[in-house]
Amino acid sequence: MKILVTGAAGYIGSILVPELLEKGHEVIALDNFMYNQSSLLNSCFDKKLTVIRGDTRDKGIIANCLKKTDAIFPLACLTGAPLCNKFPQEAQSIVVDAIQMILELRSKEQMIIYPTTNSGYGIGQKGIHCDEKTPLNPISLYGKVKVEAEEKLLASGNAITLRLATAFGVSPRMRLDLLVNDFVYRAVNDRFIILFEAGFKRNYIHVRDVAKAFMHSLNNFKKMKNEPYNVGLSDANLSKWELCEEIKKQVPDFYFVEAEVGEDPDKRDYIVSNEKIEKTGFNPDFSLKRGIEELIKAYQIIRRNQFANI
Repeated sequence: MKILVTGAAGYIGSILVPELLEKGHEVIALDNFMYNQSSLLNSCFDKKLTVIRGDTRDKGIIANCLKKTDAIFPLACLTGAPLCNKFPQEAQSIVVDAIQMILELRSKEQMIIYPTTNSGYGIGQKGIHCDEKTPLNPISLYGKVKVEAEEKLLASGNAITLRLATAFGVSPRMRLDLLVNDFVYRAVNDRFIILFEAGFKRNYIHVRDVAKAFMHSLNNFKKMKNEPYNVGLSDANLSKWELCEEIKKQVPDFYFVEAEVGEDPDKRDYIVSNEKIEKTGFNPDFSLKRGIEELIKAYQIIRRNQFANI
């Protein structure tokens, strides 16, 4: 197939684009390279790759790209609550308005696989797993715009949405602002962390398993289309305190404590069921333990916080 990937040089795209090329697909990689990242350089040798420096909101660019594609992976996003809060108008235009434009320009035969977020569940009920039928109640602007985009896609048809757990792991376009990546960085470099609302839970997924979920959805599109799917590690519905305990197993002198005052600006607190996508044959390859091992190695290379989204 020929696949348009927007935000192709981002945290997920930098893993996914090489995977697509390796499987024989042609890829049009669109990115504005806002972080001056060079994460797709190692794929430039591949004749199946086209790179376009541009904005996902540019109607002319998108219309031209869609003339040549079978599938669309709209990864372009201002990702995370802090970045969306800092640039709310841009968050709306990049996440929601750009999706609406794609839907207006594409043909009904063109497939879309879209990464949304399970932070759309907001605050869940204690002990009850959120599944795809659980009402969405996003708290942050990031959660709200992603939910709005998902609603537009599923209403339009011929689309799959992947409600991603909090991603972790090493990518050529690295991010240190993600929870696991951040906590391991602090454990390795600072040896301590102060937690706010340490009992709040969420689900996690390795960035390479995110790419695997896209490949799985593409290969099983007919039987999976027009539905949302949670994508996470079913054995990793963990609180921030429990996450720190997992990190301490590999960084023994890591010290963590909960603050008695203050609160986390990201209020999400839920546990998630990933049974729906697992029943389609998808199973993650990377455990949280393996991801922590990987990050510890990476932080022998990365010595300063140069990879945050904010």
